[in-house]
Amino acid sequence: MCGIVGILGHSIVNQSIYDALIVLQHRGQDAAGIVTVDEEDRFRLRKANGLVSDVIQQRHMLRLQGHAGLGHVRYPTAGSSSVSEAQPFYVNYPYGLTLVHNGNLTNADELNSKLLKSARRHVNTNSDSELLLNILAYHLEQINKHELDEDDIFYAIQRTHKDIRGGYACLAMLIGHGMIAFRDPFGIRPLVLGKREDQGKTEYMFASETVALDAVGFEFVRDVNPGEAIYITFDGKLYSKQCSDHAKLSPCIFEFVYFARPDSYIDGVSVYAARVHMGEYLGEKIAREWSDILDDIDVIIPVPETSNDIALRIANVLNKPYRQGFVKNRYVGRTFIMPGQTQRRNSVRRKLNTISSEFKGKNVLLVDDSIVRGTTSEQIVEMARAAGAKKIYFASAAPEIRYPNVYGIDMPTSHELIAYNRTTEEIAKLIGVDKLIFQDLSALEEAVRQENPAIEDFDASVFTGEYITGDITQEYLDKIAAMRNDGSKKKQESEATNLEIYSES
Repeated sequence: MCGIVGILGHSIVNQSIYDALIVLQHRGQDAAGIVTVDEEDRFRLRKANGLVSDVIQQRHMLRLQGHAGLGHVRYPTAGSSSVSEAQPFYVNYPYGLTLVHNGNLTNADELNSKLLKSARRHVNTNSDSELLLNILAYHLEQINKHELDEDDIFYAIQRTHKDIRGGYACLAMLIGHGMIAFRDPFGIRPLVLGKREDQGKTEYMFASETVALDAVGFEFVRDVNPGEAIYITFDGKLYSKQCSDHAKLSPCIFEFVYFARPDSYIDGVSVYAARVHMGEYLGEKIAREWSDILDDIDVIIPVPETSNDIALRIANVLNKPYRQGFVKNRYVGRTFIMPGQTQRRNSVRRKLNTISSEFKGKNVLLVDDSIVRGTTSEQIVEMARAAGAKKIYFASAAPEIRYPNVYGIDMPTSHELIAYNRTTEEIAKLIGVDKLIFQDLSALEEAVRQENPAIEDFDASVFTGEYITGDITQEYLDKIAAMRNDGSKKKQESEATNLEIYSES
């Protein structure tokens, strides 16, 4: 789950891109990068592993000159966490093309074969983003014109859509032409368009979430539609076209549960409002199904921070006290995103500490946004018991996660998911709680749809195993299972290190 930004302006854009990436840091802490186009039509690039503030320093900002640029924050899904796979990626032919990508391509092997055999292009990493860049470059090359117009750009995007499958939101810049934004035909991964006026001229911005627009003073215009491409020339002309034959909005519902910031709007949905609705539906389910133990619950405590708004609404529905029982260290990354199980386990106690007075001698209802592997939940429960809780009840704002995500979230394989082939009672025993309840999928979908009734379908594959693109086979799931285990990732990182062609700037 990466974060992407693109700004096309009339003044130097490096600071605005940097500021936007800072507020999108929650979408990836593995690597960061910025590329700009200077007045001599040269790309200025800086990327490396680490947080934005570590990767992009003052000396780099001085070099990142230009009125247009792209930015990226990454955590690894396909490929490894090697610096060679940090984005943006770049190819020099045709014209000079650079790209950032949020998502995951599900036909990477097929694409790699096509590039090697038909296009005679070499891909130097395991990243599907580099594949995507080269597929787009190939279709632009086939047009075989010195200068491209908007119809040529849209034709290349149409051909790219036909080649690639999966979930993707992409931004690209083409030397001598402009900036291109496009989104997969299902709109699985988010992408928004904004604008601002500067000295009587219009500047444009694309980003994964509206919070990035807010951070740098851009006004939200609209979401990029599923399957749509938007092309903005470097002199400010904007063109758009639907480039897919089967576009239908089916966004990833996990964006609203966990990933997006509450102050963002995605596909017409206030993330904050959707989470409040999640709390209302879950509170009503608790009242229905736990009526015999409601009087036993003394206090409701969220596992910060995504579940704070959800837990507060549950407390209101149940007429129970709401308390903050955990203090979060904001400088530790998200745990299920971390690459190794040992690292994930060690991270939890660095990430959270208890306020013992809120637990001691009380029967506590803990609320979290979801339960993935269960290791984090187990340790949180252990911390609550150590702080003196008598009984611990647990509510998940998401249904049971039983299947891996294939569209850009580095969720574990089925066998590593605690809910896979287990009942609620078995899960409760494993994480050590007295009672456990999950949100119903229909209620979760309605919580989001309540903000935008036009969304008919969601990608909810992590709950159902039904993948919205309709092309996911067991063979593919077995393959990503092999790629995502910790031993395989270490091997990929070692191999990628040996292949790196990278200069420190």
